[in-house]
Amino acid sequence: MPLGLIALALGAFGIGLTEFVIMGLLPEVAADFAVSEATAGWLISGYALSVAVGALVVTAATVRLPRKAVLIGLLVLFIAGNALTAMAPDYTGAMIGRIVAALCHGAFFGIGSVVASELVAPDKKAGAISIMFTGLTAANVLGVPFGTFIGQQFGWRATFWVITVIGVVALIGIAAVVKAPRTDGAAVSLRQELSAFRSGQVWLSLVITVLAFGGMFGAFTYVAYTLTGVSGFDTAAVPWLLVLFGVGLVAGNAIGGRLADRSIDRTLLLFIAALVVVLVAFALLAWSQPATMVILVAMGGFGFGTVPALQSRIMQFAGGAPTLASGANIGAFNVGNALGAWAGGVGIAAGLGYTSPIWIGAAITASALVIMLFAARAASAARRAHRAESVELVSV
Repeated sequence: MPLGLIALALGAFGIGLTEFVIMGLLPEVAADFAVSEATAGWLISGYALSVAVGALVVTAATVRLPRKAVLIGLLVLFIAGNALTAMAPDYTGAMIGRIVAALCHGAFFGIGSVVASELVAPDKKAGAISIMFTGLTAANVLGVPFGTFIGQQFGWRATFWVITVIGVVALIGIAAVVKAPRTDGAAVSLRQELSAFRSGQVWLSLVITVLAFGGMFGAFTYVAYTLTGVSGFDTAAVPWLLVLFGVGLVAGNAIGGRLADRSIDRTLLLFIAALVVVLVAFALLAWSQPATMVILVAMGGFGFGTVPALQSRIMQFAGGAPTLASGANIGAFNVGNALGAWAGGVGIAAGLGYTSPIWIGAAITASALVIMLFAARAASAARRAHRAESVELVSV
């Protein structure tokens, strides 16, 4: 395994930690700033929307710059944003810190996905991307429960100081072992990168990403409230229950990456359909603690198992200009996060209870499955037509 993949995974760990750890700390943050549950949830939605903006704007602005230098610069921005969050005097200050940190997120994963795919053989690209995203899953298995525990014991600000230190370590790792990709000197122009968006499949892939991930996050954003208010778990148990979700993320990411190297579309159809079933089961069985524990693993596994395939799919249809499309897809993940967090908050604010975000998430994910079926059939038909044309040309 190239050392560069490990370094990229380390950067992904730090960034993933700052994205997800807030979910386990929402009650503490809301109490500290004297805001409602839904308002505190906007620290997640605001971050996600900023990721979407940064994924496009920052990636477009740096598309012709050396990728290693860009990755280092993005981590500097990440460190600054988390330090600002830790020092925030009020809710507005915390939101500003979250936005600053978020601006690096989309570009880092977008550019990092391209760099990771270039470090391995063509038939191992999805697997390489999954290795980089292992850092993101590890942030859930190890970082989020530990970060939530620190926040509950020493205050949520302490968690963000720890994340700041992790960012510094990740920066050193990227600088030390990630080699500049060979393609840096032959970077395509922004116009060429934009040409990828002429593909209808690129746009379909973006929509699928928004809805598939949005559905899972519609359920997961307010999971701390579901676990305590519906399942009856003690607040102190939340960090360790999140370990179960993280275990599912790691397993799903690894399995999804391997399956996607065989067939991207079949992998997506399988995992998205399974996620719909799991979310419905969660909504119906959230009152049962044993069932909830099993479902947390399954939700993480099927939800994150789509990531390598979704990222590989858009890079595949982007052709020779994958960087901006890759960044756009990272933005789409976070538009989905924002959509899910907002929709789940609407359900809670309407008095529908703490299982309402799960039902909303299941509906959103089901819409992703419908669009994925259409996209897969269209892609299959296009491939058959292309083969037919090739045979006809050969016969002539």
